Amino acid sequence: MFDAASSPGQNPRPLPPAQSPAEGVPGPRAPQRAQEEQAKAVRPGKERDPFFDNAKYLAIALVAIGHSWSPLKTDHRALEDLYNVVYTFHMPAFIVISGYFSRSFDMRPDRVKRLVTGVAVPYVLFQLAYSLFKRYAGHMDGPINLFSPYYLTWFLLALFVWRMTSPLWKLVRWPLPIALGLAMIGSVTPGVDGSLDFGRILQFLPCFVLGLLLKPEHFTLMRTRRMRILSLPVFAAALAIGWWTAPHMNDNWFYRQNAAQELGAPWWIGPLMTLAMFGCAVLLTACFLAWVPGRRTWFTALGAGTLYGYLLHGFVIKSVLFLGGFDIAQRYGDYGSAVVTVLAVATVTLLCTKPVQRVFRFAMEPKMAWAFVQDATELARERQRKEREPVKAGV
Repeated sequence: MFDAASSPGQNPRPLPPAQSPAEGVPGPRAPQRAQEEQAKAVRPGKERDPFFDNAKYLAIALVAIGHSWSPLKTDHRALEDLYNVVYTFHMPAFIVISGYFSRSFDMRPDRVKRLVTGVAVPYVLFQLAYSLFKRYAGHMDGPINLFSPYYLTWFLLALFVWRMTSPLWKLVRWPLPIALGLAMIGSVTPGVDGSLDFGRILQFLPCFVLGLLLKPEHFTLMRTRRMRILSLPVFAAALAIGWWTAPHMNDNWFYRQNAAQELGAPWWIGPLMTLAMFGCAVLLTACFLAWVPGRRTWFTALGAGTLYGYLLHGFVIKSVLFLGGFDIAQRYGDYGSAVVTVLAVATVTLLCTKPVQRVFRFAMEPKMAWAFVQDATELARERQRKEREPVKAGV
């Protein structure tokens, strides 16, 4: 994914085998490198980049950790400090990556269909499931409202809106400043967080648009040794600022959901906080990505199932909360917090595995062929695929 296309016409004379323009002469590893490049060229299909799967898993693990800390951070300044720092960048990091992988989205019928089946339908199903779960746990009165996202489901609704607007952001001249302007409007508009959780959709929008604008070389710059070294004092400064602000700052600023007036601040604080939170989120996201391994690890395969872990771990967190499990952990202080953190990571890791994906694929990735007409382009692709099958079988 990070290979840059070479420009034609730079090398008028063909190079000898296993020799590259950067090296000039073949080295001892040149034949091996040539074989590796040839193997890559003939490998069918697109290969997933381990870096992004690793990043998605680590980001979703931080989401689960943050949710497990939320009931424990009261009167625990160190934990609240960590909570504020994590909440500054863990969802922005996930949203930036989502925006990056939405760059190719257009209104082509097959892509719109995947958006509906992979985002809109799971939103409806999990909004219903969470609402029923909350009602039968005795924590909900009144009718179920599909247009008022509960707990984790806001992200699916936001992702649907953001991705549908992706073609527009590719057309405008200043996409990021416009997105920041809309986020600032959301931060000074009381009540916009009501139906559809529109306040959060607007205030996280710049992170998604930033992801749309990023290119592979930007991620390459983040994954350098120099960036990892520079990230250490940045994280240290973030922890110091978080320690200082923990007793004074309203946690709701980190959720990017409410207007400034609803948080007891003058309206003009909203735009300032929007810019400040976005700047901190981008900086800490870059520092976080600098430490994400680019090689295959034991958790790389889990990156393909992060949406499963995200949506399902909420049932576990809420069950423990409703049953008083966090109250028990709070009695044991730091030890209880450490145990809860480990259990949160273990839970979300388990929920990202292949067996769990197979069980819940009907809700996360429904095919729903019965609901859509087959597009002419899709029919042509299917016909070509069937025509090639006998040829492949005879080779």
